[in-house]
Amino acid sequence: MTEDGIERIVVGTGDEAREIAVAHRGGKHGKGPGLLWLGGFRSDMTGSKATALDGFGAARGLAVTRFDYSGHGVSGGSFADGTISRWLEESLAVFDRMTTGDQILIGSSMGGWIALLAAREHLRAVGRDASRIRGLVLIAPAPDFTELLMWNGFSDEIRARILETGFYAEPSAYSDEPYLITRALIEDGRRHLIMGGRIETGCPVHILQGVLDPDVPWTHATELVTRLATDDVVLTLIKDGDHRLSREQDIERLLAAVGEMVEHAHEPR
Repeated sequence: MTEDGIERIVVGTGDEAREIAVAHRGGKHGKGPGLLWLGGFRSDMTGSKATALDGFGAARGLAVTRFDYSGHGVSGGSFADGTISRWLEESLAVFDRMTTGDQILIGSSMGGWIALLAAREHLRAVGRDASRIRGLVLIAPAPDFTELLMWNGFSDEIRARILETGFYAEPSAYSDEPYLITRALIEDGRRHLIMGGRIETGCPVHILQGVLDPDVPWTHATELVTRLATDDVVLTLIKDGDHRLSREQDIERLLAAVGEMVEHAHEPR
């Protein structure tokens, strides 16, 4: 652990190796499952929802793990090299190497897609009875966003630019710098599309979705619910909610959903 409270782990080998920054708060024995934060596209672990979750865990003696994907925050690597495969690999590495015992995954936007993929991979690896993932809380989840919310919405001109030059700098409502959308991100995303069939996580899922979200339509969340046919799912639609859901009342809803998930994690499977 470094002086700033950040531990760094290396994910990948050779030219693919990158240093991932992780903030881990240990929990008290027997207090409940740990909480693993999975952030969104171009966000980092110091955002208001992530830090509120850390405070929530500290107050209740729960372990909390936050990290930055490569090319995000204080992690190494270039954002331009980022793909869903790379960020999923990093998420699974943090889960395997930095957490112990049962966990609840909390994913925001792209992190919601990553959480669903991670839960599926873990379930396939160990089976339902041995799964350490006891719940998912998803905020404006964006599964398949590279295809459904980006590529399908781009003009022919933008698509051609991505195919010819390898990238497109998309203006952002959340940053002075544009979002770099690479051809590699789009093409790799197609390897992980999950909205075309049934999704199994092996645990309960609570989705928080703003109806006024300009980036992830609320209908995307209702479609996701239909794909989670074998899991217990709660969908909370926030009529005046935006994409970030970072207002005080939104964070209160988030922490209430996490608290309920923690409570139910003590129940037998």
